Amino acid sequence: MDAAQTFDVKRRRNVLVAWALLMCVVLGYCGWRFLEPGWGGRASAPPLQTDLLALLPKTEADPAAEQALDALAKSMGERAVYVVTSNDAARAKGAARQLAQSLYASGAFRSVLAQLPPFDATQVTRFYLPYRFGLLTSEDRAALAGGSAKLPDLVAQRLFDPLQAGRSAPLVDDPFGWLSRWLGALPLAASNLNLEDGMLVAHRGKATSVLVAATLSGSAYETSVQAAVRRATASAKGLVLRDYPDAHIVRTGAVFYADAARRASERDVHRIGLWSAGGIALLMLWVFRSPRLIALGFLSTAIGIGCALAVTMAVFGQLHLLTLVFGASLIGEAVDYSIQYFVLYLSAGQRWDARRGLREVRPALLVALATSLLGYAILAWAPFPALKQIACFAMAGIAMAFASVASLLPAMLKRGPSHTPAYLFDGAAKLLSRWQASFAGRRAWFAAGLALVLALPGWLRLQSDDDIHLLIQRDASLVAQEHAVRETIGIDAGAQFFVVKGATPEAVLERSEALGERLDLPLAGTRLAGWQSVSQFVPSARRQAANQALLASTALRVPNALRNTLVGAGFREEAARGYVDAWTQRTGTPLTLDAWLATPWSQPFRHLWIGAVQRAGAQPEYAAIVMPVGATAAQLPALASLARSLPGVAFVDKAASVSRLFGAYRVDSAVWLAAAALLVLVLLAVRYGVCAAARVVLPVVVAIALALAAFGYASVPLTLFNWLALMLVLGVGVNYAVFLREGCVRRDADLGAVWTGVALSAATTLLSFGLLAMSTMPVLKTFGATLALGIAVSVLLAPIGMPAYKDRP
Repeated sequence: MDAAQTFDVKRRRNVLVAWALLMCVVLGYCGWRFLEPGWGGRASAPPLQTDLLALLPKTEADPAAEQALDALAKSMGERAVYVVTSNDAARAKGAARQLAQSLYASGAFRSVLAQLPPFDATQVTRFYLPYRFGLLTSEDRAALAGGSAKLPDLVAQRLFDPLQAGRSAPLVDDPFGWLSRWLGALPLAASNLNLEDGMLVAHRGKATSVLVAATLSGSAYETSVQAAVRRATASAKGLVLRDYPDAHIVRTGAVFYADAARRASERDVHRIGLWSAGGIALLMLWVFRSPRLIALGFLSTAIGIGCALAVTMAVFGQLHLLTLVFGASLIGEAVDYSIQYFVLYLSAGQRWDARRGLREVRPALLVALATSLLGYAILAWAPFPALKQIACFAMAGIAMAFASVASLLPAMLKRGPSHTPAYLFDGAAKLLSRWQASFAGRRAWFAAGLALVLALPGWLRLQSDDDIHLLIQRDASLVAQEHAVRETIGIDAGAQFFVVKGATPEAVLERSEALGERLDLPLAGTRLAGWQSVSQFVPSARRQAANQALLASTALRVPNALRNTLVGAGFREEAARGYVDAWTQRTGTPLTLDAWLATPWSQPFRHLWIGAVQRAGAQPEYAAIVMPVGATAAQLPALASLARSLPGVAFVDKAASVSRLFGAYRVDSAVWLAAAALLVLVLLAVRYGVCAAARVVLPVVVAIALALAAFGYASVPLTLFNWLALMLVLGVGVNYAVFLREGCVRRDADLGAVWTGVALSAATTLLSFGLLAMSTMPVLKTFGATLALGIAVSVLLAPIGMPAYKDRP
């Protein structure tokens, strides 16, 4: 063995060892991320992200608004809610108890609550009693200010009205009912539920429904938590229905939606991945008739996808389900580079030289890689976290697939092929010759012009729809159950709220009160069902001081007259003196937000207080949430307008914000697509010249035009994701014309083999991306349909980019 051969053997061995080490690192890292519970002993987020909200961008420039959205999502995500219904009240309660016991025994939940622990409702009254003179309802303030509040009438009404259970202050401490009425106005029971036998019960007609609330043992988006909750729910439901066959159980919670989305995505991954891999294997076997080439092609693809997984998790920390499903379809594109290398290998026959073959095919692969990376780079520009992940995944995957073809395959294909499918290449060459003749010379431009004329009516029929709800498809059964739970409990399903900000907590409370006063007025012709705010539980210090000043200037301005009124109404002297002393000796210390937050019964309402929000380069400010209850779609513009009229108030409607962002980026995407096409033209012009580059780009431009026309003719509204998919059509579809042109300029190239490789590449890509149209995710359906249509037209018209026979070497 001479020195050159020895060097070649060593280099081959070094390449194989380097790739083997790289894949060991990649597999080790991916295994660590998916199997280990945390990093360095710390709990970490699960590597597979099942949160549908992760699809959405941060639309609110205000960090307080985003913090509020995160807090509400976390508050809802920690719970699972069950409602047990029966026409027999006793059996409904018994079934709810058994359900709660079975759920808790499963270990899937941190706590399960069907029967409330003993709760002394008077503790709410005792908490507020020291601050009673600063707590007045708006009606009582108006009566006092207007002079219509007569103490004898108030005390008589207090004496003879039935006591309000739980939230009525003792008569001796609240003889005029001001505190009792204020307590009665608290939004503590904003639902249809009543307390019966220690359980939260709703009666609707003959049916009795009982609430069972459970707290998850971990994040709703952890696979292990989802599986445990699913098993526990199925087991508990089966046991309950065995003993109470008349019972009906519905459930809702983020954990159920996340679990359904994850399992649907896993089915997509299996279906798309297996069908795609199987179809590609059959196509390659039919063309190459070599299991070895198929194995090498899938090795190159596996390297690309494995590295893409590792890079994406390293960059983003997590892998979204959307990325995983899209990654299954990337097989068809990643295998393109090895296919181009294989057809050159087969066409060379016994004249094969691995390094020479690489030199011949590398320019085409580099141009194809550059255009594909450009398409995915534009996709990364979109503000959607999941789409950025897809772009990162795809760019890493196809780059590593190219690298493996450029170094690993030459090291593993040293000997020439044992046979060459000459009959296939000859047939492909004849077909290509006839097809290219149809587009020779000016016929290409005539065909393109004709296609654009045919597309024009479709363009005029184009419509758009930026509604976010079209892009997130939730399980219909779970949606129906959620609706049943909300109807039973009587809670609002609205996702709109106000964020109120201020330099201090006091400023936030004052602004919340001002907002609340406006929300009490009719909006768009009707009144809201109500609203919730921390200012309802803790009035601002200014409001409390103003209430005391109002009492001091009106009803309670003369202590002796106050005492005489109470004694005359039948109060004992010491009781009357005690109330007068409480008024005259009041400290004036207001009720504080911190004191209220420290009470255990404030827990269900703590999400209304955001607290301090740190802004980059600015002093921290404070924020709170004000939630309108029962707002209709017709009132939403009025709510948004109201927020704009008040200082420090912002109206947050996540769905509307994302939809507006969709619309803005959809318009921008059309401009970016045109700019990207121009950039591709410039890049190709550097290699081929302006006229030749225009012919190479022409097929994909016509494909994009016809795809848009097809959506118009089919009356399918365009979304942002159609335009993003068209950017991928540009990046991927131009490759076929590039492959053909590069094959034509190679000396002694077998154009039949080149066309076979192009057709096979297109077929594998169409198979993979076309299967995306079968996904359960609307975003991927849109991608799949658009990509399949655009790529199909691109490959059919790719011969337009071939040079004339006289210009070939």
